[in-house]
Formats: sequence, structure tokens, C-alpha cells
Amino acid sequence: MTTTAEHAEHTGHEAHDEHAEHGMSTAGYVKVAMILAALTALEVATYFVDFGPFFMPVLLVLMCVKFFIVVSYFMHLKFDNKIFSFMFYAGLFLAIGVYAAFLATFKFFSA
Repeated sequence: MTTTAEHAEHTGHEAHDEHAEHGMSTAGYVKVAMILAALTALEVATYFVDFGPFFMPVLLVLMCVKFFIVVSYFMHLKFDNKIFSFMFYAGLFLAIGVYAAFLATFKFFSA
């Protein structure tokens, strides 16, 4: 039979091990940061390259990719319950829908 102190020690140790698995190594964070820097460089490069009518879709795709990376790795949603990921991604899709509707008002209702 275990005592309360032994149980608390055992439970605390398991919680610590579980928390240690929850993140990434420093090298993983550096890799993710480099990917985000490269995507940001691509976003800045869209100013200098003529994409024509694909300018806004390219920026929106790059924005979504960066959002997924930041939310998944730096906010640890990749390692958490899927309901939290759903809430963030639903917010992203709602924001894109509102933004697209706002842009459409300039296209369809301009004088």
C-alpha cells in the first residue's frame, strides 16, 4: 500500500514526464523559425514580383500556412486536444470569409 506522499511524488513525476513530451527541442523551434522566416521573405517578395490577379490569393495562402505553423508549434496545439485546434482554425476560416466578403463589396458595389 502506498502512502499519500509516495502517491503525490509518483503523480508529480508522471505529470513532469508528460509535460516534457509536450514540446519540441530547441533545434525544432529553430527549424520552425527558419521556415517562418523563409515564408515571410516570400511574402515580402510578392511586392517586387508581378503576380497579376494571383497577388491576393498567394498572400492569403502564405498567411494561412504561417498561421497553421505558429498555432501548431509555438502555441503547442499540435500536441493538445483537437478541440482547441478546431477553435483556432474555425476562427481563421471565419476571418478569411469576412475578409473575402469585405473585398467583394469593392468589386461588386463600386461605382
